[in-house]
Amino acid sequence: MSVLEETKFLMKKYHINANKNLGQNFLVDDDVVDNIVSSANIEPNDLVIEIGPGLGTLTARLLEKANKVIAIELDDKMMPILEERFHLYHNFELIHQDVLKVDLKQKIEENKEKVSDIKIVANLPYYITTPIIMKLLEEHLPVESITVMIQKEVADRLTAIPGKKNTGAITYCISYYCEAQEILLVPNTSFIPSPEVNSEVIQLTIRKEPPVIVKDENFFFRVIHASFMQRRKTLLNGLANNGIASKETLKKMLNDLQLDENIRGEALNLSQFAQISDYLSK
Repeated sequence: MSVLEETKFLMKKYHINANKNLGQNFLVDDDVVDNIVSSANIEPNDLVIEIGPGLGTLTARLLEKANKVIAIELDDKMMPILEERFHLYHNFELIHQDVLKVDLKQKIEENKEKVSDIKIVANLPYYITTPIIMKLLEEHLPVESITVMIQKEVADRLTAIPGKKNTGAITYCISYYCEAQEILLVPNTSFIPSPEVNSEVIQLTIRKEPPVIVKDENFFFRVIHASFMQRRKTLLNGLANNGIASKETLKKMLNDLQLDENIRGEALNLSQFAQISDYLSK
């Protein structure tokens, strides 16, 4: 049975419609499903954390590959479907909760002795992509990789090179924590109902060490976010307007670091933001 036939069967059997409030669009393209699972490079001893399993399309493939799959689902209507569909699998655990509220460190700690690597796989709702990804990174989870399908426009920003086209504050955060790679463009016709935009599968491979060393990581990210809160502003005005430092201090910093007074945040690379952060944190 194809993924499309399987999805239509489950939707009819359980009287399911996609929940727009939760950003649901059901993936029905067999090739895309195969590509996601293949790209995630799941080994027999791996623990996989799947965020938003929905009807269980990806879950079924992941359970065949992994030592254990922990699926985190928010939608009440999906719970009986997932419970019935996978109740015979010894390597399946289902958590009915908002992933932003789940103590992932604890879940990993409970399972780490039984597995070799931990990998995260997800088809993320567009409206909450960034908060979920930042939670996964900022908690410094012992995770090898994050393979996610997200809106194409967001994917472009996450995988951009800092200081180049499509750069945003999230670009620098991703580059600090991960090596980002584009995997597969997914047209909107691969879903039911079809969203208005295309998606893309990307993979974030977690760095063992960050590419730059900073004195204060929290302040480093504050500086980056402040630089992009008013994109048309210069770096000087952006940092001053968001309370990072006075204009006098910022002008001296730019002069000392040999940076143009009219430079914008999106023109800087990660090392330059590290220099600015360390300078201002003194």
